[in-house]
Amino acid sequence: MSSAPAADGPLVVGVDSSTQSTKVLVVDAATGRVVASGQAPHRVSSGPARESDPEDWWNALCAALDQCGEPAREAAAVSVGGQQHGLVTLDARSRPVRPALLWNDVRSAAQARSLVDRLGGPKAWAERVGSVPGPSFTVTKWAWLSEHEPEAARATAAVRLPHDYLTERLTGSGTTDRGDASGTGWWASATEAYDEEILGLVGLAPELLPRVVRPGEVVGTVRGSGELPFSKGTLVAPGTGDNAAAALGLGLRPGTPVLSLGTSGTVYAVSTRRQADPTGTVAGFADARGDWLPLACTLNCTLAVDRVAALLSLDREAVEAGGAVTLLPYLDGERTPDLPHASGLLHGLRHDTTPGQLLQAAYDGAVHSLLGALDLVLDADADRSAPLLLIGGGARGAAWQDTVRRLSGRAVQVPEARELVALGAAAQAAGLLTGEDPAAVARRWGTADGPVLPPVERDESALARIAGVVSDAASLLDSRGHLDAKGHEETRP
Repeated sequence: MSSAPAADGPLVVGVDSSTQSTKVLVVDAATGRVVASGQAPHRVSSGPARESDPEDWWNALCAALDQCGEPAREAAAVSVGGQQHGLVTLDARSRPVRPALLWNDVRSAAQARSLVDRLGGPKAWAERVGSVPGPSFTVTKWAWLSEHEPEAARATAAVRLPHDYLTERLTGSGTTDRGDASGTGWWASATEAYDEEILGLVGLAPELLPRVVRPGEVVGTVRGSGELPFSKGTLVAPGTGDNAAAALGLGLRPGTPVLSLGTSGTVYAVSTRRQADPTGTVAGFADARGDWLPLACTLNCTLAVDRVAALLSLDREAVEAGGAVTLLPYLDGERTPDLPHASGLLHGLRHDTTPGQLLQAAYDGAVHSLLGALDLVLDADADRSAPLLLIGGGARGAAWQDTVRRLSGRAVQVPEARELVALGAAAQAAGLLTGEDPAAVARRWGTADGPVLPPVERDESALARIAGVVSDAASLLDSRGHLDAKGHEETRP
């Protein structure tokens, strides 16, 4: 590895432990310049049982840091951003009891419905927790585990989220932050504390959970285990969930809308108001700073569209305009709309439908789900003409950009900075050293700068057609099937 130019300030490390891989950036805290980077993959099971071994995340972190070379050894602080909602169960020796249940594991759909009813319905959950739990939420996964694998639940001495697990491996202390805790379903946004009644509903003892630390708190220092290149005494920041980390990485101010195109699709904005949507469309998450991050998430985004492209033997950019075909790419069930048992649905196929039109329909179906939640995420006084910030793996794809512009009618800004989750974690680490708000650090780094694509006329006919298919196919999409203990789908009368 060639030597990098001397840094203007101390070096910090930002980690993005996502569904598919761990990415690491070593960043100059003064300028935001990326000095070194590394990446290593994770193994994820396929089918309804979406699981990963947490040891894979640790090994990937070690490998990615090793790729960074000497700059990682010079870092003064580190922070971990991680995939949200995953259930990590540890035994008395802090080893995984079983593979982690990931956010896109939908086997707990039945438990989610039951828990919503047991606490008094969606409105009660929204007012108390800020969100109505679906099968992505950690509380439903623990309920599923307790019901289907009671021996694993009994062997569990600590419950963690993915970013908590890696932070604890760094420091030896069990901690989490308000941003990631708000996606569990057992952290009450109204009181900013664990809700003991909800924990009682699922039989989870509060002492098994990590301490929720304050924004800006130093949670510990890196232990000198020899596995990592950090110097002894390197500071460790609280870390947070991936969406809250990306919000930090963009330096978001309240009211700026973000549309993230990744394995999942998300739309969110920072708000100074705590949200409580009883429909369950918007999750009233906390951010990592002390404000709120109302967010809507779809399970099917870039991965689903790429799968359709592969089935058609097309490049992902080989879209064609025209036609009246509608494709709802709910290949893994869906979260927004709340259809955990849905599968993909194709309507309006004709003799003259081309493969490129079919691929464009997949893009349209994915973006329609996200845009439907945009107005619900934004505060009433937000500027509706402000450009959408487009981030994530799909943000630089022309087909994604054009589809978002055509279906939203809004300008789109594509930040030039990549790896915003890792940059947000790095900004959080830098804030430990400088005393700054991490979002202000990111703004100083200019992470949101990028070209603005002008708005085009909104395609009202496509929006109406897709909405009509979703409505007309409601009973077919929500078959109320359920998954048995082995993850096989059964049909409910």
